Amino acid sequence: MIEIGFLRPEDRGEWERLARGYKEFYATETTDEEYEATWRRLLAGTEVYGLGARTPDGRLVGITHYLFHAHCWMADSCYLQDLFVAESARGQGVARALIEAVAARARDRGAPRLYWTTQDHNSTARALYDKVAAFNGFLRYDYPLGDA
Repeated sequence: MIEIGFLRPEDRGEWERLARGYKEFYATETTDEEYEATWRRLLAGTEVYGLGARTPDGRLVGITHYLFHAHCWMADSCYLQDLFVAESARGQGVARALIEAVAARARDRGAPRLYWTTQDHNSTARALYDKVAAFNGFLRYDYPLGDA
């Protein structure tokens, strides 16, 4: 049985292990300072939010980060930015439980949309996403803004 809840201060080490796994999967370099700043923002829970999936013994085996933002055509949207499950816990419903927990928070807030992105080669995740959500055909482009 997996328990989903907000990240807690004592999750710091396990959260970073999972966050580093996520960043490694997407080949994204992140500094120690960026991990620390992100952790502080997640714990503050004012701009970005983090949830963790815990085993019955309290071990963190999955994380998700999400945020809410204004949208031109609706009052609010929820963006699920990061989702990562430890290899040892994959295939056990952890990712689905994390998605459902974010969806519940979006519903509670009255946001009419929950969405996320993934890379086209992430076939394992996409197999789940195709079951729980609708692919709308959009592709994402990133415009480089320099070092900012």
